[in-house]
Amino acid sequence: MKGYKFTTEEAAQSAIASINLAAGIPKSPDATTQTWTSYNVAEFNSPQFYYIGHDEFTESVLGNPEELNLIQEIID
Repeated sequence: MKGYKFTTEEAAQSAIASINLAAGIPKSPDATTQTWTSYNVAEFNSPQFYYIGHDEFTESVLGNPEELNLIQEIID
């Protein structure tokens, strides 16, 4: 998966704030859309990290994405 990797939650939150500012979101405090995207935690990776998935708009704000190798839980 392509995306953006962050070592701290604060860095991921800052990136989300930058994306939302560039997108003009939210339009108002009671708007239905409050954020362009969100971040996730790669909780099965060691060390864990925070990440935001890639899309064209996010790339226009954060730059070129990297290939993320996410370990997922296997459920039988």
